Amino acid sequence: MQSSILLIGVTGGIGAGKSVVCKVFATLGVPVYNADDQAKKLMETDSHVVKAIKSHISKDAYLPSGKLNRELIANKVFEDGEMLEIINGIVHPAVAKDFQRWVEKHGNQPYLIKEAALLIESGSAKMLNHIITVTAPMELRMSRIMARDPQRSQKQINKIIANQLSDEERIARSGFVIDNGANAMVLPQVLAIHEFLINAARTG
Repeated sequence: MQSSILLIGVTGGIGAGKSVVCKVFATLGVPVYNADDQAKKLMETDSHVVKAIKSHISKDAYLPSGKLNRELIANKVFEDGEMLEIINGIVHPAVAKDFQRWVEKHGNQPYLIKEAALLIESGSAKMLNHIITVTAPMELRMSRIMARDPQRSQKQINKIIANQLSDEERIARSGFVIDNGANAMVLPQVLAIHEFLINAARTG
């Protein structure tokens, strides 16, 4: 962790609306590192990650084009719970290194945001100054997921939720909580946290 800059994590269960919240922060000029998107990118561009996945998962994990065979990976993870741990053990360290390089490029900012679904589960939260958890009722989360990812089955969604911490567990480890329910106003909540973090960065 760099002492000259605050590193903030934004997390929440699938469908809670992390990306929506992070877009608001980005609109305020705060750089946002999307760990999940970068993980997908590194799985195709980082030679060490590619080699490890082929070795520990399957050579068929990649299509002839070099793109990740996401359907194969999803099926293997769904069928074998240990497979997810293996993949995370390969990808999470690579994301951590990539994030550190990204932080160094944005060292002139008061604070930076790392968005990740498994922020706490992966252990990366330990390297951050504050955690923000985004919440929403489960029924609303499910409707969002089904609308966004119609290819996912109910069983797949339940599997993803089961591999994540509960809201209660995330909140217990967070300094801030943003309610992203149907009737919640996200902007005032983000502005309040933004002002707090700007002041915290100024006072050291």
